[in-house]
Amino acid sequence: MKTARINWDELFPSRKSIVIFLTYMSLFVSQGILVTASQRSDNSYSYNTVLVVLLTEALKLVISAGLYCREHSFTSLISRVVEGSSVLLLYFVPAFLYCLYNNLGFINLSTFDPTTYYLLLQLRVVITGVLFQIIFKKSLSRKQWFSLLLLTVGCMLKQWNFSLFSSNTTGGTSDQTDTTQVSAADGTFRGKNISGFDLSYSALLILVQTVCSCLAGVYNEYLLKKKGSDINIYVQNVFMYLDSIVCNLLILVLQGDPIGAFTSANLREIARFEVIIIMVNNAAIGIITSFFLKYMNSILKTFASALELIFTAILCYLLFAIPIYLNTILAIFVVSYSIYLYSLNPVVNLANTPSATKGSLNVPHRQTDDRKSLLTGGSRSRANASDSENDDVLQMEEV
Repeated sequence: MKTARINWDELFPSRKSIVIFLTYMSLFVSQGILVTASQRSDNSYSYNTVLVVLLTEALKLVISAGLYCREHSFTSLISRVVEGSSVLLLYFVPAFLYCLYNNLGFINLSTFDPTTYYLLLQLRVVITGVLFQIIFKKSLSRKQWFSLLLLTVGCMLKQWNFSLFSSNTTGGTSDQTDTTQVSAADGTFRGKNISGFDLSYSALLILVQTVCSCLAGVYNEYLLKKKGSDINIYVQNVFMYLDSIVCNLLILVLQGDPIGAFTSANLREIARFEVIIIMVNNAAIGIITSFFLKYMNSILKTFASALELIFTAILCYLLFAIPIYLNTILAIFVVSYSIYLYSLNPVVNLANTPSATKGSLNVPHRQTDDRKSLLTGGSRSRANASDSENDDVLQMEEV
């Protein structure tokens, strides 16, 4: 009897894609930890978080422009931006969504502990699957849907069981409650919500952030692989960060004092080491995400995000003494199993044209051969190189 095994070539077509996957996951775990560590004792911030997001986008812009100018002139970059002005305008959609997502991240991390925060964000899994079908006009298989739904259930286990645990132990574990500073009455830890789901304004903000993440991720992949597939990836990043800077400036204007945000006092707070690390880490996230979506897809991106909660729970316990309950362990087990199921049946989503992908990312020619042999059962997938817009279809293969 032949047993099913993971085909790693389908999940990660090249060694570079594995490095991108691990780097992406590590950076996101670090972001939640770093933001939480920068908070005051009352979970507030001593710095202007919108300004931090704006400066981070400016840093991303400089990095992307610098990477492009390693092989091209700055004049060439300006020419590419002018030539792609129509795509630049299209990038205002994901830029605005990412702007909301990044700013809501600071707000929600002041309300929830990092583990609960990442668990709640996993609600985007099913939403991403639906958007993936609508935008790319490809249906996910039953096995793929089952793994996605199982992942969602696993991420919800922590919240669903925590209230039962706390209600059953209110009278019997007072010593533990005192030592860990957990309030069983409202499910908080040092003022942070660790119970998850509730009917509060904070839960609504998490929902908004989740929807922004789904829409931005899938639409950004659409631009990278369809509308802007013939544009250098660094130029696409420049489009994104230029638009993001404009969006964050708009938020500062809506706050009522855009000039006051740049006072010497505010800038001194942002110049602190822990805040600079947050900006550098977040800038790296922005750069690595574009490569992630180019090499893989937003569905696999959600599973990388799911793995984050495992390491986040462990680090939060070690660094902040946030307790890990049995339901968290069960959630990790279910999520891990769903990832295994998905790895047996991944979504392979390639860009429009092999030449565009290799030209913009300097992908070795042998990667084309790797992608041709993704399936062992004889199925083939190739990118459509037609110049006709009607034939400009993104190829997605289901195992």
